[in-house]
Amino acid sequence: MKPTIEIIKEDITKVNADAIVNAANSSLLGGGGVDGAIHRAGGKQILEECIEIRNRQGKCKTGEAVFTSAGNLSAKYVIHTVGPIWNDNEEKSSKLLADCYNNSLRLAESLGVKTIAFPNISTGVYRFPKDLAAKIAVQEVQDFESDVIEKVIFVCFDDENEEIYKKLLENA
Repeated sequence: MKPTIEIIKEDITKVNADAIVNAANSSLLGGGGVDGAIHRAGGKQILEECIEIRNRQGKCKTGEAVFTSAGNLSAKYVIHTVGPIWNDNEEKSSKLLADCYNNSLRLAESLGVKTIAFPNISTGVYRFPKDLAAKIAVQEVQDFESDVIEKVIFVCFDDENEEIYKKLLENA
């Protein structure tokens, strides 16, 4: 079955979901934007688990996903995925962004997650064009079949992303 899709404008750290996705950097050690907000709200447990992952496997590659507990957040898990930095290589960047969503969904499914919340991956400091990023995100979720995941929430930080996602789903 296909998961239902919901779009909200909210702080992802306040969303009620089994898993929230972190738009992480490859170091997994926190940063700005969504990454910094999740690390601050979730507390040191998330950072400690990220350090354990790094010690075990090294940095997280672009498009890949790993998980930690959610620390002080209401979610059970944080799925950390590293989005691509936009560099005008649309084909390569688009494939890597699609991998972020696909790998996060597959990891969530393996964890038994029923609801998962995604931020607008790579559209901040990584400068991925918002329209294209939203199109890829929605397409990956719509193509994903799961007997486990029931709902995907796209958590938009700003009005512009919220409008882009709503228009995409209205036209779908």
